[in-house]
Amino acid sequence: MPSKPLPPITMEAVYAAPGYLFRRMQQIAVSIFMEECQAFDLTPVQYAALIAIHTHPGIDATRLSAVIAFDRSTLGSVIERLQAKDFVERKPAPEDKRIKLLYLTKQGAAILREIIPAVERAQARMLEPLKPTERKALMGLMAQLVDLNNEASRVPLRAEDALERLGKAG
Repeated sequence: MPSKPLPPITMEAVYAAPGYLFRRMQQIAVSIFMEECQAFDLTPVQYAALIAIHTHPGIDATRLSAVIAFDRSTLGSVIERLQAKDFVERKPAPEDKRIKLLYLTKQGAAILREIIPAVERAQARMLEPLKPTERKALMGLMAQLVDLNNEASRVPLRAEDALERLGKAG
């Protein structure tokens, strides 16, 4: 049986590939976020971490990693930066002093309140070129793809599992 011919090797083929388009959109999304939020000196991952810590005070880094679907080893430096900015504090867990629990500081809570309008502007700008119906369709399809491909990620989203354990521990 003859093998299927390979597609031509062209940049056009690269530019049309889903992976390339997702990577480019991620670059664009981060760029827009950084533009809108430059006064706050926060990255999108730092923002997500602050939201998760705000929502789940006393969360540990392992569960935080699962909640925001971010690599645990890299998350340590994110937490260190947030701590250096005095947005987050670490306190030992009562049952195991080796585990550090994360809490927002007053400055962390204040920056979170202040940055939200800028984050909302960034999110709107990302979709602004599309018509409202296209935005809704794109968001639905992206959510579906992320959900259906969750297990293919190096860091699958495990928020429900992590928070269930957090609830039992706390």
